[in-house]
Amino acid sequence: MSVFLTRGTTLVVQGITGRDGSFHTRQMIEYGTRVVAGVTPGKGGQQFEGKVPVFDTVAEAVTATGANTSVIYVPARFAGDAIYEAADAGVRLVVCITEGIPVLDMTRVMPYLAERGVRLIGPNCPGALSPGQSKVGIIPGSICRQGHIGVVSRSGTLTYEIVHQLSQAGLGQSTCIGIGGDPIIGTNFIDCLSAFEADPETRAVVMIGEIGGTDEQNAAVYVAEKMRKPVIGFIAGQTAPPGRRMGHAGAIISGSSGTAAEKMAAFRSAGVSVMQRPVDVVPLLKERLGLK
Repeated sequence: MSVFLTRGTTLVVQGITGRDGSFHTRQMIEYGTRVVAGVTPGKGGQQFEGKVPVFDTVAEAVTATGANTSVIYVPARFAGDAIYEAADAGVRLVVCITEGIPVLDMTRVMPYLAERGVRLIGPNCPGALSPGQSKVGIIPGSICRQGHIGVVSRSGTLTYEIVHQLSQAGLGQSTCIGIGGDPIIGTNFIDCLSAFEADPETRAVVMIGEIGGTDEQNAAVYVAEKMRKPVIGFIAGQTAPPGRRMGHAGAIISGSSGTAAEKMAAFRSAGVSVMQRPVDVVPLLKERLGLK
């Protein structure tokens, strides 16, 4: 099985004719994702590379194709409205790749989605990929392989590094999810951990956090209380100075709860095996799974 994405995922790409949207749509189609529609206002009636119909609105695209998932590649100033539009059109999952969406916009988006029962992955994220089933976003399909390890991360680049390490060691993935590093995101660590715990094909989970906020500490409590499957953890930003943003908008230490040391301590107290370096993921997983 997989988490959030399946072979039945039918995708509409918002911003399909833009630079990023067109490039990554080609990658998703090549991977095998069922891209059934694209949306660019004013370009309705066109065909993307002669294969994918383009519509002016998401509502038109969903009505015509039955798409159940949307991925958003539009500029930050329009991304909030794009999320609203996808939710109103009836899709159940929205993946927002866009970086730089104002926090105030997201404070309005989140309750809107909650009222409609729509799941959001992101924003400012690489999306999700279920090897052999579907890829929605920008995670490179070439580094992934089918298997039984769930991966959830705040960092896109570290997602790729960890997945590469796993695949090189023959440890395939059930689903890889980049949740994004903004202060307000849709799907969080606990949502993913819960889904992986419920997935019979996932045998262990790798969780990649970073400095700033308390999401990792909350996830550690969930692991201690709810998880039976082994969890391996990593915290990026172990040498970051207090008060300075490091990369993501949410990666800033403000108080002791945001430090790497506090987060790593929370992981250890919850029974999470902690990596000092990403390369440690393979030996730690093998140890927890009893593999040679």
